[in-house]
Amino acid sequence: MAQAATTARLEARISFDLHATLKRAAELQGRTMTDFVVSAVQEAAQRAIDQAEIIRLTLADQERFAQALMSPPEPTPALQRAFVRRQRLLKTV
Repeated sequence: MAQAATTARLEARISFDLHATLKRAAELQGRTMTDFVVSAVQEAAQRAIDQAEIIRLTLADQERFAQALMSPPEPTPALQRAFVRRQRLLKTV
């Protein structure tokens, strides 16, 4: 029975200058070019994901958010009706 591959292949066309730069950087760190590129790409990908997932607030926004948590507004009539419907649904389950 064949097992699924644990790796995937990535190919990219790059300029000769960039290739030389990557090769030199890898050599300076005593790494293979593949190891250097994979590590750099992984770090860049994680930074991009982190930047997309982290919400950054100004100090004023932080204070408004904290205030809303500590002193939430009174529920609107629509929200109160939703709470009542939820309670009815939960009782019937």
